[in-house]
Formats: sequence, structure tokens, C-alpha cells
Amino acid sequence: MKKLSLLITFTIAFTLSSCGQTIEWENQELEISNVRASITKLDGEEVLRIERDLEALPFDKDNLFATVDEPTFVKVKDLNLKNGIVEVKVLGRLLDNAPPFARGFIGIAFRINENNSSYESIYLRPTNGRADNQLRRNHTVQYYAYPDYKFNVLRENSNGEFETYADIGLDEWITMRIEIKDKKATLFLNDKEYPSFIVNEMKGSSETGSIGLWVEIGTEGYFKDLKIIKNN
Repeated sequence: MKKLSLLITFTIAFTLSSCGQTIEWENQELEISNVRASITKLDGEEVLRIERDLEALPFDKDNLFATVDEPTFVKVKDLNLKNGIVEVKVLGRLLDNAPPFARGFIGIAFRINENNSSYESIYLRPTNGRADNQLRRNHTVQYYAYPDYKFNVLRENSNGEFETYADIGLDEWITMRIEIKDKKATLFLNDKEYPSFIVNEMKGSSETGSIGLWVEIGTEGYFKDLKIIKNN
């Protein structure tokens, strides 16, 4: 059993969940949007823990596509980035009450506009990375643009262009680095020399905006070592 799976996580700050509240982390002030956020210790390190707040933003299992890929993140306050580099280490676990379709959804949102009504995102499905089913493996990494190009729209209309495979899993630290340049986003995983995923033509309407640390339904997400470089 991996070492991380044996760790005990405990909260050292009050959990915050109301939209409009903020939390201080790694010298950043983060605005909370439809998640529960707290600073915790994991393996002796202070990290950020977030999960989707289903009271603030419920989902409908009978209308799933309309209620997933939503603005469920903490967003860096007073940041406006068009082009640049975003890097963060992420670790996903499944919550005890995670629904059957949960995949450990965790990732980065970027170019988030002021009222969170438009942004781009690249996220991971760690349970898919080492699945026995090849089709699931092909859906390990996902791009979407909120609100009009969620995963289901892109999957139906784009023949796999906006998702791909990566060798990742639950309960392990994964370094995500996204290089953003105009309409192109390039994802590097775990400090590899070559990209794991390229979005050549992003679909979002926001040309600039903030950065968010994002999770979806069923995920207990941890983040550390956030780095942002602006190249506007």
C-alpha cells in the first residue's frame, strides 16, 4: 500500500464554504466558489484541501451534464492573466460518499472572468489512468470551456481531440503545468520534457482572467506549490 494512503489528514483551519468568502494560502488570497476549503496537514506539509459544496451547488443525477463541469474552485484574488504558466501539485482521493461515476476529478481553471461565468479548464480523472478498460484510459485528461463546451459536448462533437490518456492515479502527487498562449494551452505532467496534452484551439470566450484550483463531485482534492508566471 502506498505511503500516502496511510496518512492521517487533520484540519488546522476552519473549513470555509460560502461563496464570496476567502482563504489565505501560500501568500495568496483565494476566493471560494461552490467548494469547501481548508488548510490541512498531509505528510507533515501544509496543503490546501477542497471538495465541491453540494449544498451551495447541488447536482442532479438525472440531468448530470447540466450540473457538472461547473465553477467549483478557489480563485486567486486580483489576478488577471492572458498568457503565462500555471503550475501546481495536485492529489485526488475519492470521498466516502462519492457516486459511482466519480473519477477523482481535479485540475486547474484559468482565464476565469470576474463573476465566474466564463473560463477554461484542464482537469484529470486519476481513476482512469490505470483502468483495465482502454476507453476509460483514453478519458484521463480533459479540457473544457465553461459554460458552452463541457466535456459531453466536446466528446460528442470533437472525436477525442479534447481529452487523452496519462499514466496517473489516485492518492499520489501529480505536478500539473499549463502553458497558456493565446488560444493554445499545453499541459505537462510530472515535469516531463514533452507535453502530455495540447489544446490547439481553446473554445472559451474569456481572453483574460484569474486562476482557479478545481475539483468536481466525489473528489477530496489537495493542492500545494502553486506557481504563476504572467507573460501578457
